[in-house]
Amino acid sequence: MYNSIICRYHEIATKGNNRNMFERCLVENIRHLLDGRAPCRVHRVRGRVWVEPKHEGDFTGEELETIKPRLAKVFGLESFSPAARVAVDMDAIRAKAVELAREVLAPVFAEKESISFRVRARRSFKKFPFRSQEIEIDLVTSIAKEFGDDRFRIDLKHAEYTLGVEIRDEFALLYWDEYRAPGGLPVGSNPRVLTLLSGGIDSPVAAWMIMKRGCPTDFITFHSSPYTPPETTDKVRGIAEFLNGWQIHGKLHLCNLAPLQKLIRDNCTERFRTVLYRRAMLRISEQVARSTGCRALVTGEAVGQVASQTLVNMNTINRAIDMLVLRPLVGADKLETIRIAEMIGSYDLSNTQVPDSCTVFAPSSPATATPEPVAEAEERKIPDYPAVLEKIIADIETIA
Repeated sequence: MYNSIICRYHEIATKGNNRNMFERCLVENIRHLLDGRAPCRVHRVRGRVWVEPKHEGDFTGEELETIKPRLAKVFGLESFSPAARVAVDMDAIRAKAVELAREVLAPVFAEKESISFRVRARRSFKKFPFRSQEIEIDLVTSIAKEFGDDRFRIDLKHAEYTLGVEIRDEFALLYWDEYRAPGGLPVGSNPRVLTLLSGGIDSPVAAWMIMKRGCPTDFITFHSSPYTPPETTDKVRGIAEFLNGWQIHGKLHLCNLAPLQKLIRDNCTERFRTVLYRRAMLRISEQVARSTGCRALVTGEAVGQVASQTLVNMNTINRAIDMLVLRPLVGADKLETIRIAEMIGSYDLSNTQVPDSCTVFAPSSPATATPEPVAEAEERKIPDYPAVLEKIIADIETIA
């Protein structure tokens, strides 16, 4: 039935003179996420983006079922609808509306005596000789005549079935269903960042949220081989692959922190270990970010969630580097983060239990308020600290 897919955005419409750039970025993302899934063309004309098949005629049902989950992952897109595109002519619009109603409503009426129904018309082509309300009345009347007036209850607020109509200069579009997309800004409309990705619930959600603000992200994860098993990095690879399904591909950097962790264990006060680990992770991540063109680091930290995320410790950790650190979840509680993880589909991946690097040589009673001078004094106990960091960075494995 459908030879087009209407793609709607919301926040992009507020961007004034920069809107053109955001629209181009949105189209690029749609093309990337649909590439190889179904033969499509993506168009952008005067504030509207739509997708159509490369072949003649309508999308097949199989093509639509392939496309819909991909469009549902396009940041910057608010919603989309499979639509029938016809000439800007009232007779053609009326005929197509009745045809669509036969396809959609006939099976419904086989099981129900009546339904609530409405038509919602939007007319951006102001020279069209019918106003929006007149279009709605005309189409409701025509469809009701097809099935019988007594089978329709007009409900303008909470109808079970809504036929949408858009009248544009070039064509008219008719559609039934509206599918939600994540909204936000298209990935690539802001600079690239580097996400510190663990196997937990929080950091994948933080990466998803920063992608929603238009930032493509690479990933860095820390393991402690041989003290952590291969399943530790396998799990994070799976999470990174999942997150790459929402963006143009980001790299994953695998970093073995064990050589430094052993030195911290052997030379530093036990209760400061976690803060010292985190300071090292930020130093390493900053160097990787600068060498790969990333403009900020992203973490899944939330104030007060664990001992290293008290305000004092977060400040001490943060001051180890001179780079912006973004924390999208800083004010969220765990249940809020879990709800987002379940909504986007990362929760089951994160919920698989494997050890991570932070649990290696973990202190029995971690410090909750480590002043920066104390952390610096502890780091001076580590033999050849800068050289150890340099060697760890040199040994990072990058998966493109």
